Parts: sequence; structure tokens; C-alpha cells
Amino acid sequence: MSQRVTSRSSRTSLIRTRAAVLAAGLGASVVMGAGVAAAADTTAASGVASAVEAQAAAQAEAAKAQAAQAEKAAEAKKAAQVVKAAQVKKAAQAAAKKKASWVDPVRSYKLSASFAQNGGMWASKHSGQDFAVPIGTPVMATHGGTVVKAGGNGAGDGPAYGNAVVIKHGNKTYSQYAHLSSVNVQVGQIVKTGQKIALSGNTGNSSGPHLHFEIRTTPNYGSAVDPVKFLRAQGVQV
Repeated sequence: MSQRVTSRSSRTSLIRTRAAVLAAGLGASVVMGAGVAAAADTTAASGVASAVEAQAAAQAEAAKAQAAQAEKAAEAKKAAQVVKAAQVKKAAQAAAKKKASWVDPVRSYKLSASFAQNGGMWASKHSGQDFAVPIGTPVMATHGGTVVKAGGNGAGDGPAYGNAVVIKHGNKTYSQYAHLSSVNVQVGQIVKTGQKIALSGNTGNSSGPHLHFEIRTTPNYGSAVDPVKFLRAQGVQV
């Protein structure tokens, strides 16, 4: 009787022990599974955060590069504008200087007898360019210089010129104005470009009111060159 009871008791203990072990194993598995799941969730969240952070950093770098490129382009554009403005200013100054350097001897004129033209009015070919204007029209110095001849008898070049003025401009260039009704300058006087030096007339060997204009290489008759060609070379629209 006692042996049977002992045997039953042993089997019961063994069963209980096995059940406890199984339960413990199941519990451990559940706990382990929960830990793995939690670790997986943490890893996934960390990966997403890293990706977002990397994307944000990339976008920031791209924006920075774009801003730098835009700034560089703006600076290049500004520099180009500065250069262009300087070029335009320089060209305008050069044009103004050239334009103001030489001017027409009279305003509102009509070209009549031209340089080297043949005719009975001259001993040889015409030595200058005639500007047909009314008597009393202001005559201006075509360029700044010093008066070297002024007065009647062609200012020393002969009665055919009537009243005349000759101005020395330097670099072997002289201008002559003839057939004047009056002379407003004197020898030795310094004149500026466009300054009034006389009034046009019909004195000397003249067929009608006009200004006889010459460009010479000396102050004297016989050294004239084509005055229209010369003035145009200086930027004057004759």
C-alpha cells in the first residue's frame, strides 16, 4: 500500500515539475518575443529618423549651393553692368570730346563753291569751301587756337579775300575765314572752339554773301587742303 502511494506521488511531482518548466519556457519565450519586437521597433524608428535627417541635410546643402550660385550669378551680372556702364560713359565722353573739338564755322548754311573747283572767280582752282549765308551771320572758330592774322586785304593774303582771319591750331593746322563784313578778334588773341570771331559778308572778290573757309598747313595762301574732308575726319557733320 505504501509503495503505490509513493509511486503515485513521484509521478505527480514529475508532472508538476515538467509543467513548471514548460510554463517557464513559455514565459521566457513571450518575454523574449516582446523584447525582439521592441528592439525591431526601435531599430526601425532609428532608421527612419536617420533617413529623415540625411534628407534634411541634403536639402540644406542643395539650398546652400543654390543660394551660392544665385549670389555668384548676381555678382557677375552686377560686374557686367558696371563694366557696360563704364564703357558707355567712356564712349559718350569720347564722342562729346570729339564733337566739341571741332565745329562748323557757321550755322544754317548751304554749301556752294567747293574745294579745288574750277571757275573764273579764281586765278587757279578754288582754295577752300564756301558756306552760303546771309551777311552778318556769326562766324565761329572751328577749333581753339591763336589768331595769327586778322584784318583787311585778306589779312595779308591779298584783296581777293576781303576781310579775313587766320587761326593757328597747332600740329601744322590753320583755319582761314574770308569775305567777312567785320572782324571781332585781333592778332595774338587766344580763342576757344565755337567762339564768335567775325560776321560773314561779301567783301573782296565775292559773287554774293558767303563765308570762304580754308584749312591750311601754314598760315599763308597756297597751303590749303580739302576743308570738308578734314572737318568730317574730326567728326563734324558738314
